[in-house]
Amino acid sequence: MKGPEGTFVIRPPGTGHGAAGSQSRTGSTTVALTFDDGPDPVNTPKILDLLRDNGVKATFCLVGFRARDNPDLVRRIAAEGHTLCNHSWQHLTDLAKKEPSYIDWDLKRTNEVIRAAAGPDVPIRYFRAPGGNFTPGLIAKAKDMGMASIYWDVDPADWNHSKDANDEAHIKRVIAEVKRQVRQGSIILSHDNKQPDTIVAYQTLIPFLKQYFTLEAL
Repeated sequence: MKGPEGTFVIRPPGTGHGAAGSQSRTGSTTVALTFDDGPDPVNTPKILDLLRDNGVKATFCLVGFRARDNPDLVRRIAAEGHTLCNHSWQHLTDLAKKEPSYIDWDLKRTNEVIRAAAGPDVPIRYFRAPGGNFTPGLIAKAKDMGMASIYWDVDPADWNHSKDANDEAHIKRVIAEVKRQVRQGSIILSHDNKQPDTIVAYQTLIPFLKQYFTLEAL
């Protein structure tokens, strides 16, 4: 079928497994937006405004120390009906290699600060390993804490500006990559922390995605 910038084909759903057996698909025809590494005091409010104005719910994978430092944003994310995801305390990409006692502390402490801001009964159903570096042991630890481990199947590399000549080129590439990769059931990886161009890209992407898919939080 024709999309606003050329031919767009709705691709069939793919498999549902990411690294080490983590979940990379929504399990239905719906598409999920996920935003990592925040909350960011500058960019998270902007993506929240954009989601609110478009009637879209997303999943926010929160870094513990940033949640501690920005409790008002954690409260807003929860209050506006978005899904909360534990993204570890300080985004150590080798988290799975740490001592079990540290991993236990890291995940528990992150959940504690999220709940301290959003409320003691707020559900934190998901965990995403920094860098997507899951292992079976890390997935098991998250499961013991009541969290499913989520990966993704759409990655526009919105964090990687070295690919692009300037901000305009970066925004165009992010938009094009999401359109190229997305299909029914996709989990889309994006970043709100220190990524203002991502918010600009989603000003175009959200109306486009709503035209072809149902967007729901995980």
